[in-house]
Formats: sequence, structure tokens, C-alpha cells
Amino acid sequence: MAKIGLYFGSFNPIHIGHIIIANHMVEHSDLDEIWMVVTPHNPHKKKASLLANHHRLTMVEIALEDYEKINSSSIEFNLPQPSYTVNTLAHLNEKHPKTDFCLIMGEDNLKSLHRWKNYEVILANYHVYVYPRMGEGAVEHEFKNHPKIHKVDAPIVQISSTSIRKSIADKKNILPLVTPNVWKYIDEMNFYR
Repeated sequence: MAKIGLYFGSFNPIHIGHIIIANHMVEHSDLDEIWMVVTPHNPHKKKASLLANHHRLTMVEIALEDYEKINSSSIEFNLPQPSYTVNTLAHLNEKHPKTDFCLIMGEDNLKSLHRWKNYEVILANYHVYVYPRMGEGAVEHEFKNHPKIHKVDAPIVQISSTSIRKSIADKKNILPLVTPNVWKYIDEMNFYR
């Protein structure tokens, strides 16, 4: 049974931090593959700042061309909006009954997991792989030493899509922060200016 880690994100745009985390997770855990799930609309984010779904998906696809164990997924594009992880997981299990799906999230998301829709259902049925993030606040007591939550000693990467968008708007050089093919796409499409 394949074990697939689901790494959800707006990926607006995808940057090397996302790829470093995904690659570390797939190479240093028992996961066989990572699917980077492009979310159409995170219920906790303003929709106005998001590029169109297909542009963000295209950037993820071209960023991952050299990574055979990491793939893009548009699974949430056809699900009811806003997207809730618990619904996406149920849909994926229906479509891929012989696959063991797990969640990948930053420690910052783990801190707010208790506010997710039906988070108890998620933790009862899925393993969660957590990578470290610098941030404020404590992890909920119930998530410490939880048998389904696994901390992975991945590198701490302090790069944000928000700061990349702002830097592009301010005409700063962001070349080291995205893959060359993603920068070419952003530049040609005149995004974030």
C-alpha cells in the first residue's frame, strides 16, 4: 500500500522552501510520495490576493519537473468551496482506497488544528507529519505525544509567498527564492507586479 503525504497550500507562488520541505519529508520519512495539493481557496485566507487556480497549479507542476517522488494535485479544484481538509481526505479515500494518505503540515498549523473542521475525525483516521516552523504560541496539549502526530526534523525555512509577492511588486530580485522555470513563468505572465 503506497503511503502518500498530502502537502496543502495556496502556492502563490510555490518557492524553494516548499520544495525543500517536501523533498526532506519524502526522503527522510516512510512516505513513498508527496502530493502538493493546490488549494483553490483556504477558508482562513482572503481570496482576492490569489492568482487563478490554473496558474498556481502550472507553477507547482513546472517547479516539480525534476522530482519524481513529488507531484502536483488539483484534487480540490472540483470539490465544493471553501475546501475543508476532512472533505478532501474523504474524497481521496473513495478514489484511492488502496492508498494510505497522511497530512504534512508546519508546526504553526498544528497549533491551530483544534480549530479545523472535524479535526478529531482527521486525527482518528490519518497520520500527521509535522515540520518545524518558527512562530508564536504553543501546541495544544492534546497534540503533544499524540500517536498519530509525527515530528520530522526538517530544516526550518523562513521564506514566505507573501514576502515574495511584495518583493516582486517592489522590483526586488527574488531569483534565489523560486526555481528558474517558476521565475520565468511569473516574469512572462507579469504576475504580482
